[in-house]
Amino acid sequence: MARDPAFVLRYLAEVEELAEDVLAARQQVPPSSGGPPAPLCPAAGSPESRPLPPLSLPLQIVDLDVKRNRNREALRALQKDPEPEEKAMVCFGGMFIELPKAKTREMLRQDQDELDEEINKLRKELRVKVNRLYEAQGKPELKGFNLNPMSAEEMKLINRILEG
Repeated sequence: MARDPAFVLRYLAEVEELAEDVLAARQQVPPSSGGPPAPLCPAAGSPESRPLPPLSLPLQIVDLDVKRNRNREALRALQKDPEPEEKAMVCFGGMFIELPKAKTREMLRQDQDELDEEINKLRKELRVKVNRLYEAQGKPELKGFNLNPMSAEEMKLINRILEG
């Protein structure tokens, strides 16, 4: 059965475009690779503080996850500090500012929530792109790719059922 060449050309162009979206991450190098680690608080005029070109989805996810881990470490350090009423030194764009620890904790928690939301949004975006590519190629959908982790509440219910 012969197909119309224009149809085949449109199909191949669509598949190629979708594949480029998914594989764009493989073409880019993360900004922190291949050199000394970036300072925790870059100076305002330093190359580390300048805006970077947009990263691909997987690299954005990794970058946000690194930020999330740094926030988690900072929250833990604040939690372990024996003097809770003192002020903490916080780095904002190359400047250190002394803030109350309660305010700092709240800012870090809020930042953690925003990072979690952004990471989840980017992961969903990546799933959609991969599914579109597989659909255009005529392949079956990836099994297990759309799974979401169980919440703490769901885990408690499961444990309660399993315990009896």
